[in-house]
Amino acid sequence: MSDSPIPILSTWVEVPKNSDFSIYNLPFGVFKNKKLSSRIGIAIGDKIVDLSVLDQEGFFANMFLPEGIFIKDSLNELIALGKVQTKKIRERVQSLLLADNGELRDHSARGKVMVTRKEAEMLLPVKIGDYTDFYSSIEHATNVGKMFRDPENALLPNWRHLPVGYHGRASSIVVSGTPIHRPKGQFKDPDMDVPAFGPSKRLDFELELAFITGKQTKLGDSISTEEAEEYIFGFVLFNDWSARDIQAWEYVPLGPFLGKSFGSSISAWVVTIEALEPFKLAGPVQEPEVLPYLKSEKKHSFDINLEVLIQPEGKKPSRICTSNFRHMYWNVAQQLAHHTSNGCNINVGDMMASGTISGPTADSFGSMLELSWKGTQPVKLEDGEERRFIEDGDTVIMKGFAEKDGIRVGFGEVTGQILPVK
Repeated sequence: MSDSPIPILSTWVEVPKNSDFSIYNLPFGVFKNKKLSSRIGIAIGDKIVDLSVLDQEGFFANMFLPEGIFIKDSLNELIALGKVQTKKIRERVQSLLLADNGELRDHSARGKVMVTRKEAEMLLPVKIGDYTDFYSSIEHATNVGKMFRDPENALLPNWRHLPVGYHGRASSIVVSGTPIHRPKGQFKDPDMDVPAFGPSKRLDFELELAFITGKQTKLGDSISTEEAEEYIFGFVLFNDWSARDIQAWEYVPLGPFLGKSFGSSISAWVVTIEALEPFKLAGPVQEPEVLPYLKSEKKHSFDINLEVLIQPEGKKPSRICTSNFRHMYWNVAQQLAHHTSNGCNINVGDMMASGTISGPTADSFGSMLELSWKGTQPVKLEDGEERRFIEDGDTVIMKGFAEKDGIRVGFGEVTGQILPVK
């Protein structure tokens, strides 16, 4: 982890113990409620700081921000101002929330500025132009290789040499809480002579994180690993729903398509890369040595605790997986460097997902495919029910947080309930 000590901060806002949204976090999101139109806010504890009201009341004077920059239905225009400005905004809000600062605490507009999070409807935080999904966990890639290819040579020959990825469908990425209908498609089980078409029988989740790009490049430009983090605005939790039976039949030779594109879910709050700085660490040793364009002297991995729960309709949730982002073999800087190495241009608001985050132990596998080992070993829930894959009515809940020296920076959660096929 980063060796720099984290300064101890306290706030006048009442923040529940173990809240993901501490004074150290202050993630950005887009919300509305019965009285307010879509706008940008920052989360702290159980409250949202309405940045548009802060702006109207003059708290961002001398920053020369565009008029109405916070009355938006996405973060894209704000992010496009650049890191210098977005860091200043976040640091200014942090300053206003400190215990010894009475500027906002004692201001007549405080009641309008601080919105109750429970009464807000969270919106998709960014307009996602393009979405790429990587395949960066060596444990996940090995597990899948053992199941579907060769147990003795599970990894494909290229896997240790480059971050494998594919271009996914941005239009079907939805914000946490949005239900997903079971997809239908073409599949062919081993005991079938010909393929069939119908509802997926092997619906799965994938535990992932995704980063959002905050700076654009021109066609032909490449980003180095050393400068990659300058292009990363922040992170969200990412559930890449997967129809394993549809995917298994269609992915050769061109890769994932309809087995993935029916839906992906993201958390509503974007945790900035600056908030995660104290939780950086070195990643796994990469062997063989990577090519020069993928090397970096900096630490680009993060110690982020992750968990997945399944909640059958009308019942209590059961934790079925605990993992950590630190397990990822390929880090975010390598992913972005590889993505742009051929001159592919990126835009503000593009989303790059990590791929399934699986750890080295059976309880840290980040998908039902692995947890139930291709459906052969059912996963037991707390009430005695079993799951091989996700059933109609089930809600999948993913949570994530980083913690060091009692300081917590978290993502909240991403949830999605599976509804019957349409």
